[in-house]
Amino acid sequence: MPTSVDVTSSALYERLQHEVALFARRAEQTRLGGVGKARNSMDRAAYLLLNRLDREGPMGVKALAEGMGIDSSTVTRQVAPLVESGLVKRTSHPEDGRAVVLALSPRGRSRLEEVRASRCQLMAVVTADWTQDERESFCSLLARFNAALSDYHAAAGGAEPA
Repeated sequence: MPTSVDVTSSALYERLQHEVALFARRAEQTRLGGVGKARNSMDRAAYLLLNRLDREGPMGVKALAEGMGIDSSTVTRQVAPLVESGLVKRTSHPEDGRAVVLALSPRGRSRLEEVRASRCQLMAVVTADWTQDERESFCSLLARFNAALSDYHAAAGGAEPA
């Protein structure tokens, strides 16, 4: 893991960190909320939790926290309003009835699909003048960047924010 910046590349790193900072601010401003009535209707933490449950199925708080790279108390705090609003349900573990697992409710699945479709529509609008290859390249590079950041935080011993 490099600890110093190559002087010949410092201008590029400065530009990169600035673009990432702008992206983070704009993402928070719009909350990447999509278009139409679903715009700004679900916060980032809720969206990521619901997505994880949708893609991986029911799981306990500890497994959910580990999969997201955050601590269990954070997941517990973030899941509480999702349970209260009926987007997530608590159920008994199928193999160990004493354990509790979190699952996406039918209402949660419907809501997630609505928000996901709205966000996809936003991505289509924002990248309307991009080629398909540019979209695919950007997506691949962004995924690689996110993975590298996650690996960096894991190596540094810190949990990443949700």
